[in-house]
Amino acid sequence: MIKKIFRWILTVIGIAVGSELTNILLEYFELTSIFGFELKGLNYFAAIMAGGIITGIIVFLLSPWIINLTVRITSQMEKLLQGTPTSEVLVGALGLLLGLVIAYLISSGPINLIPIPWLAIILSILVYAIMAYLGISIATKKREDLMGLPNLLRKNAQREKDKTVRQENRVKPKILDTSVIIDGRIADICKTGFVEGPLVIPAFVLEELRHIADSSDSLKRNRGRRGLDILNKIQNELEIPVEIIEKDFEELSEVDTKLLKLAQVMSGSVITNDYNLNKVAEFQRVHVLNINELANAVKPVVLPGEEMVVQVIKDGKESGQGVAYLDDGTMIVVDGGKKYIGETIGVVVTSVLQTAAGRMIFVKPKSAVDKVS
Repeated sequence: MIKKIFRWILTVIGIAVGSELTNILLEYFELTSIFGFELKGLNYFAAIMAGGIITGIIVFLLSPWIINLTVRITSQMEKLLQGTPTSEVLVGALGLLLGLVIAYLISSGPINLIPIPWLAIILSILVYAIMAYLGISIATKKREDLMGLPNLLRKNAQREKDKTVRQENRVKPKILDTSVIIDGRIADICKTGFVEGPLVIPAFVLEELRHIADSSDSLKRNRGRRGLDILNKIQNELEIPVEIIEKDFEELSEVDTKLLKLAQVMSGSVITNDYNLNKVAEFQRVHVLNINELANAVKPVVLPGEEMVVQVIKDGKESGQGVAYLDDGTMIVVDGGKKYIGETIGVVVTSVLQTAAGRMIFVKPKSAVDKVS
């Protein structure tokens, strides 16, 4: 029953195709008559129908063979696909689709420019067949490469991500300026392990230290020699890596300007205790580690209302004030403490002021607070 249905379907298709081919041939050869009949009006329509019917009869007679051939080809393809991995089938289908797309682009372009219609049709069929075959063949032969492409892309993306993470987590070089070397506290900080290397000593900073050490002023000379001693201590006694950079910026005259330029080139940080250099570095978007800010950050925290014992050593700026100091150098302003100069007294914290120069603690004598209470 199914074969009969397909036989009639093929016959109808044969009639349609035959009619269209007859019409194309009549127009191409510009026939005006056939077998003595003029091809006009109904005669032209009858000729087209006759061509369609003849083609339909031929297809009807050949349809059993066509159907059987189709069934055999379909069965062979089914057996072939059953023994083929699913991944290869998918890749082949993708290759077929890509080949047909390319064939369509070729057919709709150069082939359509051919003035002979039947030749253009034949060439289009050939292009579609060749591109379909090439698409399937190349895709199946390169199946492993195509199947591994997502993994390859994923690995490349992960590699780029890991590279970015490594760059973000890379320890920035720490460039020392002259003031922080002379200060000396950098050696103790490095000894504690809170600063990761490498420490970078620019050659122009060493040159400035040498000039200071050779100064005729004894104070400057001692400061310069102290700086050189600190460098030797860092290089010889500590495990942190130290690099001496010979790069110089001759077009720049000031050492601080060269220092910031070097930090930008090396994508590093500047370690300093110079307040002005810190501000200029912030303006130029250079990362700065300020020793004074670190010292202020690690000082003991005191809150209003806390009690402590201090020794008043001198009078303050305001009338009646006294001044004392903690062991870390923090200034304590004692309200009404002038009369206690030279004495050790108990005080109560009233407020804490954080300034660029450091922290100031304001207190009142405990005896005065008790009287008010």
